[in-house]
This record gives sequence, C-alpha cells and structure tokens, in this order.
Amino acid sequence: MATFLYNVGRMAFRRRWLVTFLWVGVLAAVGFAAAKAPAAPDDGFAMPGLESQKAFDLMDERFPDSGAEGASARLVFVAPDGEKVTATENKAAIEELVGEAGEGSQVVRAVDPFQAKAVSEDASIAYSTVTFEVKAADLTDASKEHLQKAVDQARDTGLTVEVGGDALATQPAAGGSAEAMGLLVAAVVLVITFGSMAAAGLPLLTAIIGVGISMTGIIALGSTFGLSLTTGTLASMLGLACGIDYALFVVSRYREERAKGRDPREAAGLAVGTAGSAVVFAGLTVVIALAGLSVVGIPMLTKMGLSAAGAVVIAVLICLTLVPALLGFWPKAVLARRDRKAAKRGGEITTSGRSQTADNMGSRWASLVVRRPVLVLLLGVIGLGALAIPATGLQLGMPGDEAKPTTTTERRAYDALAEGFGPGFNGPLTVVVDTKNSDDPEAAVATISEEIAATDGIVSVSPAQFNQARDAAILSATPSTAPTDAETIDLVKAIRSDRPAVEQQVGATYEITGSTAANIDFAQKFQSALVPYLIVVVGLAIVLLMVVFRSLLVPLKAALGYLLSVLAALGAVVLVFQHGYGAELLGVEQTGPIMSMMPIFLVGIVFGLAMDYEVFLVSRIREAYVHGERPAQAIVSGFRSSSRVVVAAALIMIAVFSGFIGSAESMIKMIGFGLAVAVLFDAFVVRMAVVPAVLALLGDRAWRLPRRLDRLLPDIDIEGEALTRTTAHTPSHQYENEPAYRG
Repeated sequence: MATFLYNVGRMAFRRRWLVTFLWVGVLAAVGFAAAKAPAAPDDGFAMPGLESQKAFDLMDERFPDSGAEGASARLVFVAPDGEKVTATENKAAIEELVGEAGEGSQVVRAVDPFQAKAVSEDASIAYSTVTFEVKAADLTDASKEHLQKAVDQARDTGLTVEVGGDALATQPAAGGSAEAMGLLVAAVVLVITFGSMAAAGLPLLTAIIGVGISMTGIIALGSTFGLSLTTGTLASMLGLACGIDYALFVVSRYREERAKGRDPREAAGLAVGTAGSAVVFAGLTVVIALAGLSVVGIPMLTKMGLSAAGAVVIAVLICLTLVPALLGFWPKAVLARRDRKAAKRGGEITTSGRSQTADNMGSRWASLVVRRPVLVLLLGVIGLGALAIPATGLQLGMPGDEAKPTTTTERRAYDALAEGFGPGFNGPLTVVVDTKNSDDPEAAVATISEEIAATDGIVSVSPAQFNQARDAAILSATPSTAPTDAETIDLVKAIRSDRPAVEQQVGATYEITGSTAANIDFAQKFQSALVPYLIVVVGLAIVLLMVVFRSLLVPLKAALGYLLSVLAALGAVVLVFQHGYGAELLGVEQTGPIMSMMPIFLVGIVFGLAMDYEVFLVSRIREAYVHGERPAQAIVSGFRSSSRVVVAAALIMIAVFSGFIGSAESMIKMIGFGLAVAVLFDAFVVRMAVVPAVLALLGDRAWRLPRRLDRLLPDIDIEGEALTRTTAHTPSHQYENEPAYRG
C-alpha cells in the first residue's frame, strides 16, 4: 500500500493542474446538482419493530383521515395576573384568535378551548390545538404568517400567547458560526505548529473543499435518500475535523522529508506513502465505526452514520491527491521560514531536521514518563476512572420542548401547560386499541380505559375515539409526572406488563404510543444496542491494530485506553447535562436524560479518532524500535517526531467540536461537548500519558506477536518501512519543474 500511495503522491504532484481542476470540477458539479435538487425532507424518527412504531402504523392504517401526520400548533393562553381567561374580554380575544386561525388555507381544524373544556382549574390558562393537513416542512409561508398574525393580534389585547407544536417551531440557528469558530482556532494552531501561513492554510483549504463537496452532495441526494441538513450535521463536523487533521499529517511529513534533502516531488511521494498510509488506515477505522451505526436499526441514525462516513472518505481522497497537488504549486511556501531562506540562498534545507535529534517538549515529556511510568499510569487511570463513575447512572431519553431555551415560545408554552394542567400534560400516552377480533368493541374499549385509569400514576383517560369502521379506537392517558421523569418510564412499563391479562379478558389488543412512549422505546433500543456495538468496535480495534503493529499487547492496551477515555467522556456528559454541574456555562437551561443516540455516537466516533492518534503516535515509536533503538529510547524518539503534530491535531479536533457547543439544538450541543472532552481525554491523557507509560513497563514484550498469529495476519506495512528502505539512498536533486518560491 505504501508503494502505491507513493506513486499516487508523485503523480498528483506532477499532474497538479489536472488533479486540482478535477476536484474543483467535482465541487462545481455537486454544487450545481444541490442547487437544482428538491427540498430536503423533514426528519423522522421511524423505529421499525418497536411497539410505539407499530401503534403509529396501525393509526395510519385505521385512521387515514385523522390528520395525525399533519403539523400542529398548540396555542397556549395565559391571562394577566389576577385575571381569568374566562373573563369576557379575554374569552372574546381567544375565540377571535381561534376563529381566525381556523380560516388558514392549510388548516384542518382549530379547537375552541371553551367548548373542548381545555381550561385549567383556576381558569388562568387555556389552550387550543390547530391541526394542519400537511407536515411542518410543507407549510407555506402564507399559512405560517396567517397564524402568526392572529397570535400577534391576540397578544395586543394583553393576553400572553405562546405557541407549541411543530407548525411554528423555532428553527435552530445555522451551524455556520460553529464551523467558523472551529476554523479560526484551527488556523491559529496550524500557524503556531508550522510557522508558515501557507502550511497552515493548505489543510484548512483542502478541508473546506472536502466539506463543501460532502454537504452539497447530501443536499443533492436529499430527496432521493431522505437526507436532511440535520442528517449532515455529523458529516460537517467530522469532515472538517478529519480533513484538517489528515492534511496536517501529510504536510508535516512532507516538511520532514524536505529537511532530509529530498526534492519536492520525492518528498511529496514519500509523505503520501508514509503518512498517507496511516491516513488511509485511520480513515478506514472512522468509516467502519460510522457505517456500523446502521446495525442499531434506526433509519435516521443509519443515514447520519453513512453520510458522515462518506464525508470522511472524501477527506481521505483529498488528502492523498489534492494535498500533494497543491504542494506542487508551492513546494517551498509550506516550509518553515528558516528553510525558505536556506532554499533562496541555494543551500540545503536541513534546519528543520534538527528537531529529529534535538530534544523538544515531546521528547522531554516522554523521558519524564519513561522515568516514572507507574506514577503516570496510576494518575491517568485513577483520574479517568473517577470521571467515568457518573456514567453508571446514565439515563437515556429524548428531550423535547422542556430542553429548549426559555427564549423560545415552545419552551414557555411547555412551562405554562405544565403549570396549569400538571407536568404529565405535555407527554400524554396514546393508547391504540385494535378491536377487529372483539365481539363487543365498545365494551372492550371501556374495560381497557378503566384498567389504565386505575393504574397508579395516571391522572385521567380521555373518552375513546373510534374510527369509521369501529374496529379501532384511540385513548389518551395523562400521567402525573413529566415526560422525561423516571416515574413515567416505570408507568409505561407497568401498563404494558398488565396488558396480557386485560387483552385476554376483552378479546382486543392495544399498544402504547405517543411521543413519551416512543422516546422511552427509542432510549431502550439504543441502550440494548450500546454494549454489543461497543464489543464489536473494541474487537475491531484489536484486530486492526494487530495487523498494523504486529503485536498482541499494543492493541489490547489501545482498546483498554479507548474504553477508559469513552467512559470518562460519557461520565462528563452525565455530570453536565444530566446532573447540571457547569450546565449554565454551556447554556444548558434544563437538565435531564442524555440524548438516546449520544452514547452510540460517542462510542463510534471516538473509536475512529482514538485509532488516529494511536496509529500516528505509536507507529513512529515502532519505527524507532524496528530500527534498533531500545524500548525506552524508542518511546522518546517517537514522541520527538510525532507528539507536536498529534497535539496540534487534537487541539484542532477539540476546537471544531467545541464550536458546536454553542448550537441552540440540544442534540448538537451535547454531541459537540461529548466529542470535545473525549478527544481531550484520549489524546492528552490516554495517548500522551497512559500509552507511553504502559509501553515503558512492557519493554520488548510490547512488540511481540505469537508466531501463529504472525503467519495469519497480513503485513500491510502501515509505516511504509519498505518504501523508506527503498528510497533511503535516493540522491537528492532539485525537481526540474519546481516553480520559484513566490513568498
């Protein structure tokens, strides 16, 4: 593989105009397709095989004209202090608003709260539900403006009017500012690392091109494969971070090869053949981990995983082709200032080569770890272990309007309804009864209603609504606790556990659904898939690293370190988002369950990133060991060569992920925080401290592999040792077509 990539790098350097035009052409073509593509669909949380999803499907089948699939707006009216909504003026304003809302072009119905008895006991709060015939994504601007105008007119009367539901839902702010902040920090880190504006700008430029192709591709294919901008958020996040990091490794190796006296074209080929080989492997681990999200069985998660995997593939391809092509245009500009001056004078470029033998921060840190491996190991393991403890109390769920900022009308509507009608009002349980095989449907439904109403934790059960064929009915049961409370989860389990006896008694079947039950099912599905997925990912890590490092203990050490960093990151997420420690600093206004898909995302993505750092760092240690250095000295040499680049890569990752903490969407905020702290723990504690400490303690045993395994595993030469040996005695000469340095 190293030889093949070496030839790819040389070819891209030589055919730089062709390679560059091809990538620009791809970007233009995909952008044109995205501009002409239909609008992206509205995201849905379909959950095949779950009870709540089966109930939704039954409702669609038996109640085709119910408008259940259409958008809705819940208008919440709060009377001024000391007044009631039933007062003459307030009642008139509410009825006028409801009447005006019902005249919208896409409105199916608007319910009068006084006729529907949707008024709180103290008459301070009332609500009306406006149902539309189309989904929220298909509502016209005219329909939204009509409803908003009616709401504004009611507010002018002195009433407080808040709007819940999805019809006028506040859309989260675009992620552009998050990416911009991440890019700014990345640029600063790159300039400090390389000491060259060109070297800093090249990884940023190629990463932006890669993300541009990925995101426009998602938009272009959105209507075909059901991809939305939310689906592409993870692709944007990982495409940007991986694109910068991968280009960083290749450019850094190019500078090393130039410092050894290689001509530009040869240095580009060697950089792609060596660092590029590690990039291919690192990218492969990320792709496998993301594609593996499809085993969970959640369509939306599968789309997000595959979209992000595609973005990483594009980042790898750009790194292997466009990066050496751009190096061909400016072969000297990416060098450090001293090297550029040496090249101008016609001297050899060797000043940067001093870092290969002289001590630096990385080698000094590694020397410290090698001298005190037990102390460093204990501190790292105990520290991360302590942070991982809160993960044992992990509660999964799907936060709704209660997790939104209080600046949104949806959150204020949620709080008002909870105050006026009880905390469980915002998350009613929908009971779908199938009476097709019942001799007396009405009696069967009545019995089921009575049994559910008698369950501890149920406040009320609405009258049954039958379909036209009288073979199905819908009930609404209101819990006494909030949708995300643990008591509500126990309540749903209790109703379902009592169901077999009731069904046998009445001869009808029923399912529990609604947003609350669906979120509970969603969380349980993720929780049950987490451990198997973790086992698969860790097992994969061990196998892949055995192939790379020809060792048994190094992969085991890497997998255990990865588990430690993931659990510590998950514990940090629980501390902030579930228990509220430091939540205000991150703009988290409401704590509660952790987003159901968050642990799966964390496990999959951090696996790929952890293997990135493992490969780039440990491969240089193994390279030094193979060339005859003693184990302890090989650790120091490996850190001298790679620690600075790995630290820069980690800081860039942290900056990119941290930028998403500012998102108004709770899922994106949580994912950004989780990934940022996971990279922090894995790169700076596990890879920079625990890994060298363990290698120092293992000594020569770290690099041994049983003979039987050695014969079975393929030798892919990830470090490009054969390539390095082949080119070790290649004479240095100036590339004949190298353009002059333009500053």
